Amino acid sequence: MMSKLRVLGHDEERYRRYRALLAPGTPLREGLERIRTGRTGALIVLGSNPVVGQISTGGFNVNTDFTPTALRELAKMDGGIVVDQDLTTILAAGVHFTPSAQLPTIETGTRHRTADRIALQANVPVITVSQAMSSIALFMAGLRYPIESSEQILVRAEQAVATLSRYRERLESTTAQLSSLEIDSLVTVDDLVKAVQPLAMVRRLAEELEGHVEALGVDGRLLQLQLYDLTHGIDQLATLIELDYRAEGDERFSLDVLRHLPAGDILDPVSVATAIGFTSGNLDQHLNCRGYRVVSQSAHMTTSLAGRLLEHFGSLQGVLAASSSQLAAVPEVGAARARAIRDGLARLTETAGR
Repeated sequence: MMSKLRVLGHDEERYRRYRALLAPGTPLREGLERIRTGRTGALIVLGSNPVVGQISTGGFNVNTDFTPTALRELAKMDGGIVVDQDLTTILAAGVHFTPSAQLPTIETGTRHRTADRIALQANVPVITVSQAMSSIALFMAGLRYPIESSEQILVRAEQAVATLSRYRERLESTTAQLSSLEIDSLVTVDDLVKAVQPLAMVRRLAEELEGHVEALGVDGRLLQLQLYDLTHGIDQLATLIELDYRAEGDERFSLDVLRHLPAGDILDPVSVATAIGFTSGNLDQHLNCRGYRVVSQSAHMTTSLAGRLLEHFGSLQGVLAASSSQLAAVPEVGAARARAIRDGLARLTETAGR
């Protein structure tokens, strides 16, 4: 029994795999929806191993290709169904399962209680379709995951999209303010945190929406396009901010740690400053910006070219003060690119002045 206790709990990678297999448009989901609509109920074991064999009685071997129609027809009979782990073959039907009654479960219905214990004892996912409630659930490692309809998921997804859109707008505003301060070399930890907070929220909401896209399957294509539009360039922005403010050899400064920071702490400037590496918590501390983000984004150039310009002129202010001819003298820049860079930087400086 001790070996089984080690597999208890949520396994994100495993859960995402089966969530994708249960998404609308997949053969498994289609079969389950037919069962649900027919209100016959079902218990389906996803995978077979020696433990599944030991707790199985009765039934008959099927060994036929998995199809939604076959799943629906076999679910009309008493007993459960066993399919292979790849969901390509229906192995058996009409099976009665006798898992250990000593295994803990909070489920009350016979079908759900049996499914929970099978998942615990055999360490295989088990799906139930409730005849009375017309609902679908996935049982894995002591946990129950309700499989929601596309309509239910879309309601939450639309709310997340609206929130993500507001945070993206706020991010655009705070990074514009940060750029102005960087040009004048007036950035403090507090200014940086104000830009980092909406960035962290955008990344967190994006992860939530990615989960909704996976759960929606074919119904999530429009949501996927919205997610792409709202998060395009976010990871690059995070990388550029790290390049600008991470001291050489100091690995403490990182924005990735904010992915795991409690939601309430993201709203607290001191908590964010401490988490990303400013352990003193002094929000008024002056920061030196290298200028990678401003130079590369304003002139649409690669990070490596921006780095060469910053190294050549010594600082962001040095690049901003350089003429087109001085920019053209930098290796791999040339006259045409130098004019484009100068124009982009001039527009940035003008915007910052306003």
